[in-house]
Amino acid sequence: MSIPCPGKPVRGSKSGIPIMALFDFLGRNWAMGIIWNLQKGPTTFRELQERCESISPSILNSRIKELRTADIIERTIDGYQLTTRGKELMELLRPFGEWSRIWSKEVFNFSKTQEKK
Repeated sequence: MSIPCPGKPVRGSKSGIPIMALFDFLGRNWAMGIIWNLQKGPTTFRELQERCESISPSILNSRIKELRTADIIERTIDGYQLTTRGKELMELLRPFGEWSRIWSKEVFNFSKTQEKK
């Protein structure tokens, strides 16, 4: 399966506008989980698999390849880590996290204490 590419049809956009290609890419199974876990710093394949809990080695390997192709993560002597572009992406996603917490509380009466149940 190829990664969503701007200019080509993606989920939600026949024209493949860049934002829709990005959302399609980030919406793939475990893509955001890997990115999220790499914000803590470089990690090996095995450590990343443990951080992601239920991810299979084949899915992790596929997502790593896709995220490397998209210049979101890179392999270093210390393991996998976010690239400069990956770190920029995480900074841009932080406001979405804040917005989602307010939205979930106001619209769905969801609180962080419910998250642990």
